Amino acid sequence: MLIQTRLTFRTAGRGSREITGEVAAQVRAAGIGCGIAQIFVQHTSCSLLLTENADPDVRRDLETLFGRIAPDGDPAYLHDAEGPDDMAAHARTLIAGASLTVPVAGARLLLGTWQGIYLWEHRTEAHDRNVVITVMGESA
Repeated sequence: MLIQTRLTFRTAGRGSREITGEVAAQVRAAGIGCGIAQIFVQHTSCSLLLTENADPDVRRDLETLFGRIAPDGDPAYLHDAEGPDDMAAHARTLIAGASLTVPVAGARLLLGTWQGIYLWEHRTEAHDRNVVITVMGESA
């Protein structure tokens, strides 16, 4: 069985937004007994994260780390058509990734105790972001 849905999330600008509940609801609705959920963001300046959901300092520290790795407005960047955060956002997406795959059993995501799924906006302004969730496997 294969079920695919698309959800749109409004970001508040740079930062992370937990989407575990919305993804889990799509997995439950698909009714897959054993399989996988593949989550993909259809943009080049935001990412998906599978990271700790207990301490928000983890996500703040990731922002700090990525600010060092891909700083806004680096004079070496050629691509800045949409502002000083433009190329930095693309670089951050390449490093963090645009998709996740999570195992599914009993119509539930098999996440670890402290794991959550996050949409990570790399642009400083708010954006609407499309996320495609594909659930594949055997019916429950």
